[in-house]
Amino acid sequence: MSKKSTINTAALAGAVAAALSSLAIAAPLSQEQVKAAMDGGKEKCFGVALKGQNDCAAGPGTTCQATSTVDYQGNAWKFVDGGTCATMDLPGDRKGSPEPLSRDLPS
Repeated sequence: MSKKSTINTAALAGAVAAALSSLAIAAPLSQEQVKAAMDGGKEKCFGVALKGQNDCAAGPGTTCQATSTVDYQGNAWKFVDGGTCATMDLPGDRKGSPEPLSRDLPS
C-alpha cells in the first residue's frame, strides 16, 4: 500500500468515526438515562441550554439531544439540579421553566 493510500484510508476512517459519534450524540436519551438523572435529583428545565447543548425536546424537525439551534431555545430542555430551574441567572432577564417556552425559537 502506498503512503498516499494509507493517508487517505486513515482520513476516511476518521471521518466515519466522527460521523458515527455525532449520530450517537444526537440520539434521544434512553428511558434509563432520564430515570437515572431524575433519581439523581435532576429536573428538566426549558430555555436554559446553549445552542447544541440541550438534552432533548428541541421542537419539530429535531431528533433530540444536542439539536437546539439557538442559545436558550424555549422548546429545548436540559437537566439541571432540582429546584434551580426558575432561579438560574441567564442573560436578558430570561428564566428557565419546567414547561416549554415560546421565546428564543429558531426562525
